This record gives sequence, structure tokens and C-alpha cells, in this order.
Amino acid sequence: MKLEDFSILVIDENPDRAAIVERGLVESGYTRVSRIGTSYNLVERIQALAPDIIIIDLENPDRDTLEQMFQVSRVIARPIAMFVDQSDSNTIREAVEAGVSAYVVDGLRQDRIRPIVEMAISRFNAFDQLRRERDEAKAKLNDRKLIDRAKGLLMQEKGLTEDEAYNLLRKNAMKQNRKISEIAQSVITAFQLEF
Repeated sequence: MKLEDFSILVIDENPDRAAIVERGLVESGYTRVSRIGTSYNLVERIQALAPDIIIIDLENPDRDTLEQMFQVSRVIARPIAMFVDQSDSNTIREAVEAGVSAYVVDGLRQDRIRPIVEMAISRFNAFDQLRRERDEAKAKLNDRKLIDRAKGLLMQEKGLTEDEAYNLLRKNAMKQNRKISEIAQSVITAFQLEF
């Protein structure tokens, strides 16, 4: 998808500031831009609009706004760029923890908007890739633990060697067209029911 095809949501209560952001986006070639304020039901309103990128423009982000951004980033995995007039190190840390991909202090100029949006997308994609890899590694580790536990039960209860227990799990997985970890979970459940 080309950058110009992305739909962008601008969140700002101040119409003058929002107009600057919108103008900068349009001049950068973005044509699908919408705007809302930071009032109540922010998560639901963002979900309804389903933007590809979120830009938040605030004078000074308060805790409630950062909490809403944390909710947004949990529910709607999207790049978020935040422009603020004032900040401190705590607010920056909280914004990053809330899922903000780009945090720009006192830098709202039309000519900077496109590079900041591109950077937010790039950072979001890098973190998203890391998150997926972490989740995949956790799932593999959990699968390995299930398989090892099932092998242990088969070895103990059936007198099998480790290789025999694994081959039995693998054979049943192939026969039933299921993952070995699913068969392992079934073995564990069956042994738990017996005792």
C-alpha cells in the first residue's frame, strides 16, 4: 500500500491546530484524512472509523488522554504519532508505554508531518514484528513444555523410552491431522482424568 492510500485520523480539540495537521497531510499527498476530538468514547469512535494511522495533537497530554491512548493501542494496533506543545520525561515514557510510535514536542510544522508519519509507521511495524516474534516464541515454548510433559507421562505410565514416547505422539498427530502439541494436551488431559 502506498503511503497516500492510508486513511489517517487526526485527533485534536483545537480546530486551528487540526487544520495545520490536515493541511500538512494533504500537501504531503495524503487524501484520506478525517478528524475527531478527544472527548468520550474515543476507542469506540476510532474503531468505527478504522484508520490506518492515528495522529494526536495536544497542547499538554494529561493522564486521561494517555490512558485512552493505551486503550486505543491495545484494541486497535495502529501507528500513533503524537504532537505536543509541552512535555516532560514521565509523559514521554507514559506515551511510549501507551503505544505511541512517534512523540514530537513543539514540532508541529506542515513540512515535518510526512516524515514523522513515515517514521511512526516504520517504528510501529518494527515493534509489531518484535511482538509477533515474541508471541510465536512463547507459543513454541508452551508447545514444547506440553510435549515434554506428555512424553514424561507416557514414559512413566507405559514404560516407553523418550524417543518411543515422542514417536507415539507424532504418529497420532499425523493420523489425526493435528499438531503434536494438541495430541500432547490430550494425553495430559487423559492422564489427569485417570487419577
